[in-house]
Amino acid sequence: MRIFPAIDLKGGSVVRLLRGDYGSVQRFEIDPPQAAADFEAAGARNLHVVDLDGAKDGALSNFDTVAAIVKATGMFVEVGGGIRDEARIEKYLSVGAGRVILGTAAVNDFPFLTQVVSRYGARIAVGVDAKNGLVATDGWLNVTSLNGVDFCKKLRDAGVDTVIYTDIAKDGALAGTNLAIYETLSRIEGLHIVASGGISYLREIEELAAMGIHGAIVGKAIYTGKLELRQVIAVAGKQEAVL
Repeated sequence: MRIFPAIDLKGGSVVRLLRGDYGSVQRFEIDPPQAAADFEAAGARNLHVVDLDGAKDGALSNFDTVAAIVKATGMFVEVGGGIRDEARIEKYLSVGAGRVILGTAAVNDFPFLTQVVSRYGARIAVGVDAKNGLVATDGWLNVTSLNGVDFCKKLRDAGVDTVIYTDIAKDGALAGTNLAIYETLSRIEGLHIVASGGISYLREIEELAAMGIHGAIVGKAIYTGKLELRQVIAVAGKQEAVL
């Protein structure tokens, strides 16, 4: 299983939110490109980067920081947050991102999603963020009536290769992830699932890997020292760049 340490950006700084609440921001005093380099030094080959400002307002406030992160290492970097048109897809890919993650755009403009998937293939992933099982958009501020699991199946049928699925209630709480939902998602044939949100224990890494989950994102737990990245990578086993 592939491990993706996470760098969430707000105002150019590395931060973590609690359950997606923009009012509960914890800042970490580390330079974002240096954080990426440290993760690579610990053995990571993949990196998950999110522009939280972009996810909320659709702006590209942190583009230069994202570009610097991508250039700082040789890791495979996936980038999300506010990517809602093809120009932004091209912009991130042009600076070396391995793939971009569509979230709100995938929900609000499904024809656009199918268009870019047909054009870019596996370089397009979709972030499915769920609150009480329902898909949320706009930086998790708006909750739709879409069932998260059903939406994942629809994405698979549309040719999407990878879904990053986050249970918002678990994210940033350091109280464990929603293993039950990943057990359900692991049964969707033909779709790579990346688990995100609340992973706090090595046993969760073991269980996710045993389910056949494609990847796992670790964030706050490694920043606070609850998990040690080298151990997480060792437990996950096979570490290969995605593409």
